[in-house]
Amino acid sequence: MKLMVIILNKLDSLEYLLEGLSAAGIGGATIIESSGMAMTLSKLDSTFVSASIRSLFSSDGNEDNRTIISVIRNDQLEIARKVIYSTVGDLSMPNTGILFTLPIDFAEGIRKNRGTMRKTSQIKKENIKHEKSESDASAAAEKKPEPTNVPAQDKQEKADTDQ
Repeated sequence: MKLMVIILNKLDSLEYLLEGLSAAGIGGATIIESSGMAMTLSKLDSTFVSASIRSLFSSDGNEDNRTIISVIRNDQLEIARKVIYSTVGDLSMPNTGILFTLPIDFAEGIRKNRGTMRKTSQIKKENIKHEKSESDASAAAEKKPEPTNVPAQDKQEKADTDQ
């Protein structure tokens, strides 16, 4: 098990992120209102933060973030990352967020199906079926079946009229 920690700066993505995590089988999380150190120092008019940095933080109106913590199984990390990237975007971009995990040596009081909508394995199966049906559909669209039960003479006449 892992403790997944997401520090989300893009608050407009919060609802979609939580819905996506829940749909992916990650149904339990704690959401904490939080603020970064630079933002807090800028609010305190600290001498440690220069005027130029202070103006960067105070002008954007986004003065807080959310810290989302969730206990996940090891096999849920990759699907959680996909959900985060599809709802929040590339975390290497500024003002999106931070994601990290910590190993859990002991946990008590965790229910197995904490109100999840679907299990991760079910979602993976659905994704595989969806990808297969899309590839089958595109393969079928590319195939142009030859007419069957057409006498050889009719085939030659059709070829002559097509030219």
